Amino acid sequence: MTDTSALLEGPIHAVHVELGATFAPFGGWLMPVQYGGTVGEHNAVRTTVGLFDVSHLGKATVKGPGAAEFVNSALTNDLVRIRPGKAQYTLCCDENGGVIDDLIAYFVSDDEVFLVPNAANTAAVVAELAKKAPEGITVEDEHRDYAVFAVQGPRSAEVLAALDLPTDMEYMAYEDAEWQGFPVRVCRTGYTGEHGYELLPTWADASLVFRALVDAVTAADGLPAGLGARDTLRTEMGYPLHGHELSLDITPNQARTGWAVGWKKPEFWGRDALVQEKADGPRRTLLGLKALDRGVLRQGQSVLRDGVPVGETTSGTFSPSLKVGIALALIDTDAGLNPGDEVEVDVRGRRLRCEVVRPPFVETNTK
Repeated sequence: MTDTSALLEGPIHAVHVELGATFAPFGGWLMPVQYGGTVGEHNAVRTTVGLFDVSHLGKATVKGPGAAEFVNSALTNDLVRIRPGKAQYTLCCDENGGVIDDLIAYFVSDDEVFLVPNAANTAAVVAELAKKAPEGITVEDEHRDYAVFAVQGPRSAEVLAALDLPTDMEYMAYEDAEWQGFPVRVCRTGYTGEHGYELLPTWADASLVFRALVDAVTAADGLPAGLGARDTLRTEMGYPLHGHELSLDITPNQARTGWAVGWKKPEFWGRDALVQEKADGPRRTLLGLKALDRGVLRQGQSVLRDGVPVGETTSGTFSPSLKVGIALALIDTDAGLNPGDEVEVDVRGRRLRCEVVRPPFVETNTK
């Protein structure tokens, strides 16, 4: 039996227990993996609505005169492209172009940026920003100050409307609202490919807000959803997960996240290395694989073309939407693979035929 005594628990762990969740370690936290079944929870998000507790995600605030300018000089994406009240997907890289983390930056004002990094990388991101912040700018780790709930699916706006929370923001915009007097930041973001929202109440208010959301989701024929469905949903969309499709050894150029890099900016961490790699062409590229034979793909499996290894899977799962195995894989650029080509994946000594595809595997409905 796995020892979970050293794992951190979120603010509503007791609620998950009441809902019958099964748990597993993730990023140093004990997380709900499923309640009634991953496939059902996945399908609820695609057809009605699902509710995720992702309070393990980090939270940090960069404050002080010129805070936005400093963040823009550090992270890859260009904050100048957005305005206060908007959020932006961005990357924190090292000097070699490796990815320390991918995160969401909330542009509050010229003097304040709120960041949501991944759970396991929060301390590293905060430490790196704090070390390089100019005098007068503070970087505060607020990991346990806020919870994060994701309401995702075609009926997500209906759920928020039931709580009198705002729903008509444009994609990647946010509003600071209230529910029964409790502050809640609401953002039109998500990690599923569906129309959805992420809510940030305070850690102390999290249980009350989540229980109200459960009632509203149930009324909309939806389900609470765990980490299992979150992974199948994001894999269908080809969204990267740090430690799989992004890492200190996997650059944005290789992971096809160069769209989140402000190439015209004069400065950001890792710029010189990434510009050079882009000019030379990355040695490997992220592609999708769809199984043509029966079998489930997993991370770390060898990809072969004509019996010769040309890459390795970074994530793999069974797609509830397509009802076949799918994977993301880093493929050697020299292999010259294109969508429609056929490869094989070594699944425990068995060769599984797969078609090369360009993610997403299913249509996105985020707008």
